[in-house]
Amino acid sequence: MARDPNIPDAFDVYTMVLLRRPDDAPELPDEELDALQARHLAYRAELARQGVLVVNGPFGAQSDLSFRGLSIFACDPAEAGRLSADDPSVRAGRLAYDVLEWWVRAGSLAFPRADRPIGERRSLPDD
Repeated sequence: MARDPNIPDAFDVYTMVLLRRPDDAPELPDEELDALQARHLAYRAELARQGVLVVNGPFGAQSDLSFRGLSIFACDPAEAGRLSADDPSVRAGRLAYDVLEWWVRAGSLAFPRADRPIGERRSLPDD
């Protein structure tokens, strides 16, 4: 049987981390929230300087306000989870995360600021 022409021959697979606000996030005074946010941003900036965090940022308008931001990592899902667990906002319980593999048609995305290839090229087996 021939492959469905709507299914690409190859995919680029990226490791993504979705940050979200858990229902039981602790309430903190504004000064503590500001300091925690500064540590969170510094941590993520350091991951970007190391080249392991390729792109990341907060969400704007959305249907679920618990979603806070999205990151694409240049590592496998286990490492992205370990690095996300060390984020100061995650450690403080203000953020939680989900790690996902995202498959997109090969060549669909480019990361011009990255100094190395991002993601892994995979093909589906032929039937």
